[in-house]
Amino acid sequence: MLEKLPLNKVLRIIFVLATVSIYGCNNSDANKTASYTTTVTTTTIKKDLPLVVATTSVLCDLTKQIAGKTISLKCLTSPSINPKVYQPTPADQEAINQAKLIIFNGYNLEPRLEKFILSSKNKAPKLPVAKIAVPSPLMVTRNGKKVADPYVWHNAKNAIKMIDVISINLVREIPENAKLYQNNTKKIKKQLLELDNWIKTRIESIPPKKRTLVTTHDEMAYYVRAYGLKLAGTLRFISPTEKTSDTKVKLLATTLAKTQVPTIFAQPTISPELIKSVAKEARVNISQRQLFTESLGVPGSGADTYQKMMTANTRTILEGLEGTYLIFE
Repeated sequence: MLEKLPLNKVLRIIFVLATVSIYGCNNSDANKTASYTTTVTTTTIKKDLPLVVATTSVLCDLTKQIAGKTISLKCLTSPSINPKVYQPTPADQEAINQAKLIIFNGYNLEPRLEKFILSSKNKAPKLPVAKIAVPSPLMVTRNGKKVADPYVWHNAKNAIKMIDVISINLVREIPENAKLYQNNTKKIKKQLLELDNWIKTRIESIPPKKRTLVTTHDEMAYYVRAYGLKLAGTLRFISPTEKTSDTKVKLLATTLAKTQVPTIFAQPTISPELIKSVAKEARVNISQRQLFTESLGVPGSGADTYQKMMTANTRTILEGLEGTYLIFE
């Protein structure tokens, strides 16, 4: 055990491909999802392995799927942390300064981490993976300004491009493992292409008039664009502390009813009483399943790898909008 190292805790993700059986969306095993299982444990930085730093749970998972146990991977944010508001710790800063390869999203997803990474004197490659993989991003309005949407991974074809960026740079920096990285990359890209096709086919099972996503999340633009949905802005700009009033409820409910959706997808932290009142007034359901939009889910959530997260989100949307869920395998 390396007691003198300040970097004494690292998320170590052990990637295991699990085999699951087929079941329909009305099956009694309603909480099961298709998948790839990841176990998260705590360990110490291994001095004998190249140190790779990744800022987000998505990037950590993709990197681990390529590199396996050949690197010491430092994940700076856990699945429960929003990278937009994360402040790097002294241990994070030291890891960045020592790393052989630094992987971050870019497009201002992790502004404080990105600022420190770019200012670090470490000469190691610093990869804004989303920016390299998707040089022409979707543009969204934030605080009255048009900015790049950083959540590019919600389109599986973009994730394939991200895999390529990570893999090429792992091979460049750790050439002795080139064959392993290239073989793993080929397998993962095949899985993601199959996943992309599966999502498209499943979304087509939703009745055309119900292919609208009404949500408080604002991270799903790439998903709806890639997979043939519309994104309604009815609930997207409700603040977490917005108060309930009869006027507000009636206005939102009237707008919501026009979308003809059977279900809305709301974060439990976003003005829950107002959301409940609006849904009741508009006679629509509130999905009881979570959309994982800012990061992967925690271990045991059914969304703790990239493949599982995309599968879980698709299942949630299908069951809410009356599509047909068939397990992805």
